[in-house]
Amino acid sequence: MTEPAPGVPLRSAQGRWILLATVLGSSMAMLDSTVVNVALPTIGADLGADLAVLQWTVNAYLLTLAGLILVGGALGDRFGRRRIFVLGVVWFAAGSLVCGLAPGAGVLIAARAFQGVGGALLTPGSLALIQGSIHRDDRARA
Repeated sequence: MTEPAPGVPLRSAQGRWILLATVLGSSMAMLDSTVVNVALPTIGADLGADLAVLQWTVNAYLLTLAGLILVGGALGDRFGRRRIFVLGVVWFAAGSLVCGLAPGAGVLIAARAFQGVGGALLTPGSLALIQGSIHRDDRARA
């Protein structure tokens, strides 16, 4: 006799909430790159920033995200996927707030790097949460 596979069904309320939270979290991190690229001319005009500053505004986020994404996954494995995912969402939101309030280019670049760390914490956790929480038969759909 085999035991049923662990995980919640995707059709359950808990399964839908897990899917919604993980999709929104990872979408938030990925959409941020696109939004900032579109807003670069306005950012440059508002802050009086030259091309090098605008490049660092984009690169600060992408470098920390790409450089720390494996660390974010390892931290999720060690301390709990949900805990690190939530920490990443809060971290990312705090970075977004500082970005929006940045009085100058230096603060904006530092806040973007900070935001990238949050993205690196939440992105690997989103797929791992689906893998570990959703019933095996529903994972492909999720």
